[in-house]
Amino acid sequence: MRAASGPGSAGGSPEQDGEGHGRRGRHRRRGLQLAAALLAAASGVVTATQAGAAPAAPAAPAVPAAAAAPDLGPNVKVFDPGMPQAQIQATVDAIAAQQVDDEMGTHRYALLFKPGTYGTADKPLTFQVGYYTEVAGLGASPKDVVINGHVDVYNRCLAADNCIALDNFWRSLSNLTINVAGLADCRASGEFWAVSQAAPMRRVNIVGNTTLMDYCTAGPQYASGGFIADSHTGPVTNGSQQQFLVRDSSLGGAWSNAVWNQVFAGTTGAPAQSFPDPQYTTLPSTPVSRERPFLYVDAQGAYRVFVPALRRNASGTTWESGPTAGRSLPLSSFYLARPGDSVAKIDTQLALGKNLLLLPGVYSVGAPIAVLRPDTVVLGLGLPTLTAAGGAVPMVIGDVAGVDVAGLMIDAGPTTSPVLLQVGLLPGHAAPRSATDPVTIHDVFIRIGGPHVGKAKVSMVVNSDNVLLDDIWAWRADHGTGVGWTVNTADTGVIVNGDDVTATGLFVEHYQKYNVIWNGERGRTIFFQNELPYDAPNQAAWQHDGVNGWAAYKVAPKVKTHELWGGGSYVYTNVDPTIHAARGFEVPVTPGVKLHDLLTVQLGAGTLDHVVNDTGAPVTSAAVGIPSYVVSFPAA
Repeated sequence: MRAASGPGSAGGSPEQDGEGHGRRGRHRRRGLQLAAALLAAASGVVTATQAGAAPAAPAAPAVPAAAAAPDLGPNVKVFDPGMPQAQIQATVDAIAAQQVDDEMGTHRYALLFKPGTYGTADKPLTFQVGYYTEVAGLGASPKDVVINGHVDVYNRCLAADNCIALDNFWRSLSNLTINVAGLADCRASGEFWAVSQAAPMRRVNIVGNTTLMDYCTAGPQYASGGFIADSHTGPVTNGSQQQFLVRDSSLGGAWSNAVWNQVFAGTTGAPAQSFPDPQYTTLPSTPVSRERPFLYVDAQGAYRVFVPALRRNASGTTWESGPTAGRSLPLSSFYLARPGDSVAKIDTQLALGKNLLLLPGVYSVGAPIAVLRPDTVVLGLGLPTLTAAGGAVPMVIGDVAGVDVAGLMIDAGPTTSPVLLQVGLLPGHAAPRSATDPVTIHDVFIRIGGPHVGKAKVSMVVNSDNVLLDDIWAWRADHGTGVGWTVNTADTGVIVNGDDVTATGLFVEHYQKYNVIWNGERGRTIFFQNELPYDAPNQAAWQHDGVNGWAAYKVAPKVKTHELWGGGSYVYTNVDPTIHAARGFEVPVTPGVKLHDLLTVQLGAGTLDHVVNDTGAPVTSAAVGIPSYVVSFPAA
């Protein structure tokens, strides 16, 4: 399959087929031309909307970092424990009221809490987190910010008898402590985080019960998450959560149950390995991981960004036994990008050595944001969204080590882009130091359609060696605006050409051909979640080379070493329920390619004939929601 145009389009992969032809150097000359052309190409203009905010004012004269609070724009709300609680409550409630049902809207917010305590047992601070809202503490440790109360996500009741968390996407919670207190009756029973994809919880310390299911509304109460990292909890109710990944964390109480695919990596107190009965996949440590950078306020009141260090074979959080290892960067080392900045201005700042802090807003990007300097940090605040204009590639990372990109959304535009996020210019290029200082992509969520028509050949291409993918959701929309088989077109979600790439939390859904193609050697995936496309009009439209459908997860035939733990692919072809897909996973049969704890599920329409290759029983309408399992492939 040829899934993207070449580098001459300021993006795309030098290798798009699952067979892996010509991986090294076939387009090396064109890739080098791209590297030279990226900054020149950035003369396109970024326009944007920042709903509820006035146009950005001219930049104020530079002042010392500690002399004044930075201007983070009107959609970043910074709270201080000295503020009246009624004022804080009114602000967070107003934003929640606007955002809890604004699934495809343009508002973006960050709610930031300076170190201190908010609320009391008698007068708790309680609020909901809606769409496109980041809630974060500004302490060096999660224990520096304490909320006595709740920071909750509940089901959306789309009808009186249809209350679900299946669409609770695009929000986050991080770097604080919640002492669960307040509310009444059922709502008092725990901290509710009833979310699905693209709603990470990171560096959170929860004192009390946590529930990942909202059992307080009418049914059916379904949820389809989710991701937790570097956090400590008490008892956890998984409930209806179909799948979840908990990485490098600690559980201080029991995890209630499994549904289809509950995965724990480097998590102390996790349930023992028992897949498929119950469906727990448990790794004692995470082979390689790095936590997401975060904004904080130091003892002098200056804003800084902390970049956690790489960890190998990690277990437990980075902060419970002492300060998190890593490096601290002054905010003065960042360019604060605002809606209305041109790509040329952003790229010039990056080329001059600045890191990048993207403030809340929806940016229309007509040329690549080019990250070409080693160890650059690109951090989003309040889920800023880069929308491709004119078929552009919104972001390209050069063949360099140590880049860290976190907290962004990327949307396709109505003109087809070859790719939306490109990591590395040359296929299989190992930059100096990259093995000890890998590129890391955290909490990056890519959409094809949903808020508007979107088209792209591929959502993400990883050309570089030594890359970490940590909580990625690539989504070809199944609902919203601009949705249809010939409307929001996209071949593949993620193509990995580089060697030694590790994914922890890879969610890829509804693409029209292979959802994932893995061409590189020594790849590792811990937790994979997929739904095949719903909307194929008939079998003739969704087949290739005499094979019905396309596998969700394809490892190229030439690959000798690859490993996956905890992978699920689901089928729901509701436009034509007679459609078949031959298999969920397609891999070479060789001793070095090992898959652990796989499943397929039929969600009400269509048939998946096998789990992996020709192994595993079919899932059909005869047993809706009942998985077919393969514990080990090849069989031990």
